[in-house]
Amino acid sequence: MMKSFWFFAQFLHVFLVFSTLIASVAVQAFTGAYGINYGRIADNIPSPDKVATLLRAAKIKNVRIYDADHSVLKAFSGTGLDLVVGLPNGYLKDMSANEDHAMDWVKENVQAFLPETRIRGIAVGNEVLGGTDDELWGALLGAVKNIYNAIKELGLTDVVQITTAHSQAVFANSFPPSSCIFRDNVKQQYMKPLLEFFSEIGSPFCLNAYPFLAYMSDPENIDINYALFQKTQGISDPKTDLHYDNMLDAQIDAAYAALEDAGFKTMEVIITETGWASRGDDNEAAATVNNARTYNYNLRKRLAKKKGTPLRPKSVVKAYIFAIFNENLKSGPTSERNFGLYKPDGTIAYDIGFHGLVSSSADSLRLSSKDIGARGAWSRSQYLILPISMAAAFLLFLR
Repeated sequence: MMKSFWFFAQFLHVFLVFSTLIASVAVQAFTGAYGINYGRIADNIPSPDKVATLLRAAKIKNVRIYDADHSVLKAFSGTGLDLVVGLPNGYLKDMSANEDHAMDWVKENVQAFLPETRIRGIAVGNEVLGGTDDELWGALLGAVKNIYNAIKELGLTDVVQITTAHSQAVFANSFPPSSCIFRDNVKQQYMKPLLEFFSEIGSPFCLNAYPFLAYMSDPENIDINYALFQKTQGISDPKTDLHYDNMLDAQIDAAYAALEDAGFKTMEVIITETGWASRGDDNEAAATVNNARTYNYNLRKRLAKKKGTPLRPKSVVKAYIFAIFNENLKSGPTSERNFGLYKPDGTIAYDIGFHGLVSSSADSLRLSSKDIGARGAWSRSQYLILPISMAAAFLLFLR
């Protein structure tokens, strides 16, 4: 009897460790190192189910959208794609002021689609701090907390991660990387309280970083090869004595430096947007198909290596590419409408190793995608079934 009890105690220990490992994996919103943004400000792009097929064929698992459109959530059901949905900026004031509205939004747009649609994160607002609407700055943290509290009350904190993405506008300076700090008007009142909360719940710092925009702002002093991951002399940071051979790594380490300065040295940085326009206006000479191909091809290779940056060599760089499609209804300069890896008809905009939709086989591919995703995806219930099954087997053994 004592021997059986000892075996059971040992098994229980292994079971608890195994369960903890599963929970720690489940809370991660990003699998691997490569993801993509699915923007839909267009009237000529493929339907969401065809987009799911496209992404499955390209083996791109991590996807971000900027809202919680139900047609997308339904189309992604059973595909195995990991999705981060967005709470648009226009909702922030209401969500910050009203806990019940936050709960209703989470129930209707997240809980209702789980576990078949693998919603792994909620991005609360986009590029709020440093933006032009000061009222949104004050509403952001309240909205983040109310959305998180709704997730917590519904028992989804082990599945859905809460984040918000920032632009470079939150930084006072970013060159050299070690000198980067948050802007004074952002740091104390808004950024630090937000980071404190994210630190408590284990969320990363999300950054939209565009070497394309940095190069365009100062082409006379920035080597385009440095921005494109091409061979170049690069730059050296005199404070850290670290060398950078590409701009994206420098932008990431600048964010790490700002976080350390603010007291959050261990917080992870994830790139939630980066890309290069393939077409632009007359004053956007760098926006060419060749440059876009070069940037995105080299970025894909860099991410595939699953390595860190000079300052954080053990922290694998993770990035969502912007974007799947060119979006013909976006406002602003021509470049804004030409960041897509794919054309509106689903064919590739340029070759970086992906393949476009083939109309003659799209239907059969879509069915295959759904079937494979349904078999390959883990639901929340499965996280419990596997260890419980192990426990049942061990009890049978004891008998």
